Amino acid sequence: MKNKFSSFIDDLQKIITDACEKIDGKSKFKKTHWKRNEGGGGMTMVIENGNVFEKGGVNISKVYGKLPEIMAEQLKLNDVEFFACGLSLVLHPKNPMAPTVHANFRYFETYKDDLLIDQWFGGGMDLTPYYLFEKDAIHFHEVCKQVCDRHDENFYKTYKQKCDEYFWNSHREEARGIGGLFFDYCRPNKKMSINDWFLYISDLGNSFLDSYVTIIERRKNLPYSPENKKWQEIRRGRYVEFNLLHDKGTLFGLKTNGRIESIFISLPPKVQWVYDFNPKKNSEEQMLIDVLKSPIKWV
Repeated sequence: MKNKFSSFIDDLQKIITDACEKIDGKSKFKKTHWKRNEGGGGMTMVIENGNVFEKGGVNISKVYGKLPEIMAEQLKLNDVEFFACGLSLVLHPKNPMAPTVHANFRYFETYKDDLLIDQWFGGGMDLTPYYLFEKDAIHFHEVCKQVCDRHDENFYKTYKQKCDEYFWNSHREEARGIGGLFFDYCRPNKKMSINDWFLYISDLGNSFLDSYVTIIERRKNLPYSPENKKWQEIRRGRYVEFNLLHDKGTLFGLKTNGRIESIFISLPPKVQWVYDFNPKKNSEEQMLIDVLKSPIKWV
């Protein structure tokens, strides 16, 4: 399975980066191959200063070795080896009318005395708009639900709720965005073999462009003002706050001596923190804040 999923994310990285370069029409992804001293490595692909994408990363990591102490404590395992691979992406558009998007597809194995003792998938994808277009939110969630329904009719409701709970800035009492799907520790069970889980997560990965390209094409050329751009940068600050305070992947990377440049690729290039900023009453900006205060049933 690790070879199967590893090949899948290699192909998916190329499909997504090729599509993004075509959409942008100016900038190309810069490739960086890196190695992890303890075992493994990856390829970071970054696009910057484009016509459409102000910054974006589509990254692959494939790491192995002794299970890091912090994870060994979490899983209550001692003297265990592991293998983990995944694709993680974030795209920050230049136009504030276009939303930021994040997605992650990952696989994990653990071994004891060279014998496989556990394996699971995790991942998801979510949308972070700066101006709310209901049509976009519905489209993104419809694609998520269509994928889920092909594999289990309960997946969408369950993983949407987990997403709403996870991407929550508790210190602000608001969501990071309008959600999507989030799942973890998807192990073989009576209903789903490990290959069934692979079929689900690969189906979701292959649906990513369908979920996002339609939206970015609608919004990338809309007119915007300096005030719109300021609002985008203020909201990006909330994105940074979540990633540095609450995101488990970021914290895991920092505590396990991960590659800093790859960990922080999710952070937007231009951000503002304006003291005690509050949008005008009944404005489009306030409408977004109102929506972020509690989960919405989009489909």
